[in-house]
Amino acid sequence: MTDSEPSAHHVGITVSDLEATLPFYRDVLGLEVITRFSVGGEAFSAGVGVEDARGEFAHLDADGCRIELIEYDPQARGSPAAGLNQPGATHVGLSVDDLEAFYDALPEDVSTISEPQTTESGTSILFLRDPESNLIEILES
Repeated sequence: MTDSEPSAHHVGITVSDLEATLPFYRDVLGLEVITRFSVGGEAFSAGVGVEDARGEFAHLDADGCRIELIEYDPQARGSPAAGLNQPGATHVGLSVDDLEAFYDALPEDVSTISEPQTTESGTSILFLRDPESNLIEILES
């Protein structure tokens, strides 16, 4: 790979309340918080295309894949894509060794799309929503 070719760095998820959402990723999914920081100023606002923007960030490690949670101020109003079949919808995929054990250990207040399913290709999957309704796919590796 040359210096001009992109490589994966992180997946960013915009949330409305970082303090309320972070425990889901840390405590329910078991991801390690790598760093927390705030960013603001002219360059940040210009870079993200939001006037007078300020961001509160948390970076988490998902076994080498970085997840970035971002709370913006000011916040836009509206809702993310409704379902996976809607163009523009996104989800984060994480793998576990034992999907049934993961599912059985989920707190009752975690919203799942269904029980774990095994697809025609033989992959066992589970979709759930974080406290902000972002879709998370858990698959058995």
